Amino acid sequence: MAMLLNRSSRLRHSSLSRLIHTGFAASSSPSLLSAIDRDQKADLPAFCSSSSASSSHTKELGFAAISAAVGAVAFFSAWHVGTSSSPAEMEADKIALNPNEWKHFKLQQSEKISHNTKLHRFELDPDSKLGLNVASCILTRAQMGTDKDGKPKFVIRPYTPISNKNAKGYFDLLIKEYPEGKLSKHIANLKPGDTLEVKGPIPKLTYTPNMKKNIGMIAGGTGVTPMLQIIEEILNNPEDNTQIAFLYGNLSPEEILLKERIDALAESHPNLKVFYIVDKPTDGWRGGSGYITKDLIVKGMPAPADDILILVCGPPGMMKHISGDKAPDRSQGELSGLLKEAGYKADQVYKF
Repeated sequence: MAMLLNRSSRLRHSSLSRLIHTGFAASSSPSLLSAIDRDQKADLPAFCSSSSASSSHTKELGFAAISAAVGAVAFFSAWHVGTSSSPAEMEADKIALNPNEWKHFKLQQSEKISHNTKLHRFELDPDSKLGLNVASCILTRAQMGTDKDGKPKFVIRPYTPISNKNAKGYFDLLIKEYPEGKLSKHIANLKPGDTLEVKGPIPKLTYTPNMKKNIGMIAGGTGVTPMLQIIEEILNNPEDNTQIAFLYGNLSPEEILLKERIDALAESHPNLKVFYIVDKPTDGWRGGSGYITKDLIVKGMPAPADDILILVCGPPGMMKHISGDKAPDRSQGELSGLLKEAGYKADQVYKF
């Protein structure tokens, strides 16, 4: 645990790694569940999301008001990152998303970062921001044939953008292609100039500066993305003094997603402490190995208190082990697992 409490040299000598497991970084809300085709489970989030959904073809959704999306994949040096705007500039910003309308966005480029994962950049108008709050996700969809009545049949899938909060003219999606995932395969096969339908936002946890003195994060695989949204929201604000302890589990060192990005943030911000744990360590691995345990949580996460919050996102098995899954209606549900054993209360834990 010393590596969580004190950043070691492993944070200075990491390399871009491959994505692990399956899933999505923000859980589906009841309004989202009513819009996802029941038979498209392969394209549903495998974690931090629903396990079932109901039929939808032309049904439109209503969502909360729009603000801004977070997080940049800065390790792609050729991909320019948006910069902060002054208050006057922000007032003039256009918002690309519409919560009540599907909009088409053109693919600008894709970058393969693992054998089954790509970073996709989609174009916006040059003076437009995507428009998500922290932490939020979007819906994407593609038509996959027609139903028995000849009406268009859509596959709908939520994703968490990881582009910079103030980026104008583009947004980035990091998407893993699944063997049976209809929409993930569709997006993986898009070529520059092709379009993707997008709608949103879907707000999740509403973060405000200094809302808690300490925030603990426990993530597995692509569960990193809502964590990255909040991490960058905190670290980009010099007035936010929140302390962050991030416990990130993966299958192997090579499959730690966004490791270079996370390491760079930890190197430059003393209020971010990161500890990696993998199931299958390789020779020379200096992080943790095995499964996340109660002892690891007690030593690495902020202790139960009124001024702390623990965020959890990972594969279904990890969620059950750490915090218990969300309720069938996608509300937070009862707290169970290691966090309950460690003395945390339900209002001290948020499940994505």
